[in-house]
Amino acid sequence: MDIYLIMIIALGLLAIGDLIVGVSNDAVNFLNSALGSKAISVRNIMILASLGVAIGSVFSSGMMEVARKGIFNPDMFFFSEIMIIFMAVMITDILLLDFFNTLGMPTSTTVSIVFELLGAAVAVSLIKIYAAGGDANMLPEYINVAKATQIIFGILLSVFVAFSTGAVIQYVSRLLLSYNYEQKSKWVGSLFGGIALTSLAYFILMKGIKGTAYAKQSFEILNGSTIANFMESQVFLIAFSLFIILSAMSYFLIFIYKINIYKIIIGVGTFSLALAFAGNDLVNFIGVPIAAWQSYEAWSASGVEATQFSMAVLSEKVPTPTILLFLAGMVMVVTLWFSSKAKKVTKTEIDLARQQDTKERFNPNFISRGLVRTFISISNIFSKVVPVTIQKHINSQFEKPTIELSSNKSIELPAFDMIRAAVNMMVAAILISIATSFKLPLSTTYVTFMVAMGTSLADKAWGSESAVYRVAGVLNVIGGWFFTAFIAFISCGIIAFLINLGGPSAIAILLFIALLILARNYIAHKKEISQIKSEDALSSAESRSIQGLIIESSSNVSKAAKKFKKIFASSINGLATQDLSALKKNKEDVNALSEEIEALRNDLFYFIKNLDESTIKGASNFYINVLSLLQDIAQSLEYISKVTFKHINNNHKALTFNQIRELKEISLQLETLFDRTKFAFSKNNFKEIASILDSKQLLLGSIREKINNQISRTKSEESSPKNTTLYFSLLTETKDLIKATMAMLEIYNEQYDPKVKPPSSSK
Repeated sequence: MDIYLIMIIALGLLAIGDLIVGVSNDAVNFLNSALGSKAISVRNIMILASLGVAIGSVFSSGMMEVARKGIFNPDMFFFSEIMIIFMAVMITDILLLDFFNTLGMPTSTTVSIVFELLGAAVAVSLIKIYAAGGDANMLPEYINVAKATQIIFGILLSVFVAFSTGAVIQYVSRLLLSYNYEQKSKWVGSLFGGIALTSLAYFILMKGIKGTAYAKQSFEILNGSTIANFMESQVFLIAFSLFIILSAMSYFLIFIYKINIYKIIIGVGTFSLALAFAGNDLVNFIGVPIAAWQSYEAWSASGVEATQFSMAVLSEKVPTPTILLFLAGMVMVVTLWFSSKAKKVTKTEIDLARQQDTKERFNPNFISRGLVRTFISISNIFSKVVPVTIQKHINSQFEKPTIELSSNKSIELPAFDMIRAAVNMMVAAILISIATSFKLPLSTTYVTFMVAMGTSLADKAWGSESAVYRVAGVLNVIGGWFFTAFIAFISCGIIAFLINLGGPSAIAILLFIALLILARNYIAHKKEISQIKSEDALSSAESRSIQGLIIESSSNVSKAAKKFKKIFASSINGLATQDLSALKKNKEDVNALSEEIEALRNDLFYFIKNLDESTIKGASNFYINVLSLLQDIAQSLEYISKVTFKHINNNHKALTFNQIRELKEISLQLETLFDRTKFAFSKNNFKEIASILDSKQLLLGSIREKINNQISRTKSEESSPKNTTLYFSLLTETKDLIKATMAMLEIYNEQYDPKVKPPSSSK
């Protein structure tokens, strides 16, 4: 079997992998508005999206040209060189997209493929040029500079246009419709429905019909014009006709059948964006392998040496077999249903657009703070210029309806309402349709994401509590996009150079490394998911009374005690055995525990809102104190894990036999403490708390004894300042750990009423 056939098979397998990782990232483009608004059930959203992807994939044949001649001039390359370019692109693409999926960050598959093609083509071109004795000035002969520049400029411009357009249209929509849009006159809903459905319908026509073979055929009814030309030249006529028909249809559905037109808009929008994604972005995943396969067919039939066969054939338009498009679409649909990484990427955008407060993932930076201050200043100027009466009217339109909040509000409430979801889809559809009609390249990811962020800003979702975090999140995502372009160009160029240098051996090594990285990321992601779903994960309180809260929170204390025991024991064992990897893992565990406790603290607002008036003060104070002490315990463990790791990581002298023996004694005593605590709280046997508290003085006395022993050793025999410092630090922090644990037990002991029966185990 010749090496090029093996490369074709490898590219085919990479294409399947690329489809999976690509869909996992791009699902954010067409799912978020529907998922965030909760207008439709998740099952129906997935069905609509699957239909859109399946149909759109079959219509994507005409979009394959970017992989063939959009970035480089194929007639300047031989078959052997083209295969190097294509192999480098696919290896880089699958690794890059999987990296972003693992981070849960949306990126652009269009940008990645464009810059990978550019990087590999530039690398191979420079190799050819310098091998022939030329210089870098000859590079424009090999690279389609005009087309590449147009693509890059169009993509970057779409970021600004999408954000600003989304913000303006959302602001106007909210100003006209308010949050009480369902109470508006029927003609208002039908008018909005007509506008939104018109944009989506035209979008479906532009992205659907234009991808079929019929679009290039001329028809008598169109005065001999093709469908594609007719749609581009008669935009106003088509749009106006659709608007009249769909507005009337919207009024009919609202008036006669009492149907919520906004749900219809979101359903149609989900289908249309999924169709556009498959029609536009499928090329990003299978365009290169298909171009490679068609190149291989042409070379095999020629009988010419691979190093001499010109790839001018790629300049010709070659249709892609429909069966391949259909199979690719099926892979995308299956991925859509089962990819957990797609859910992670989707969550990132929904949280950034969420109307309510949520656990913020991104930390603010000086740029986000500066931008927020700038917008506040502009807002202050606006409030001074605009008359008070107008301001009051504007504020009344943005006034949110009062909703009873509960502690599990993130599950109950949608991230945003149906107006914003409809605007997100409508604006994205309009912008992509306009770009398509003018043959302007853009990234569907950039458009949909930036529209969603623009509507969030205009809808006042970024309040004083969340603005710096949300803006920082947007900046992080945009920074990731630029990183995508840079790393795609550089990495693909390097990989192309290595393949050219090492030939088949280099390809085998690179594929093996790529497989290892993908496997490692997959295992890490599965581990993260399993930790989130773990039975030991702490859960938010929902009880309305103090006695109910004591019973309910006992599960968290039991789970936390198990983790406290493991973390402390691992710190001491890792220090004793000087096991750096175990100590590093222990640091990760304590950080995860701290994040869980912090998440519970972030839910305090909603917990208090949910309490009965008669018990609000007692229950609130009890729960606040318990969480505060849990956090104190976690901070002590965090300090202990940090100093033990630091000591071993810096290769300091090992602790003495007596120091290790004494620390082991303390570790066993604390294991007993946490085991007893875990048992008492897991069984709701709060009578045991009093006997556990009796051990407080014994534990503290043991710590004092060991501190005195170390003082004596330091005076007479200790020779290591680092060891002494570490030992005293561990003992004093352990003392604080014991005090915090006992304080938490005392709170439960004081509040528990033995007359209240614990829940049965079957509940």
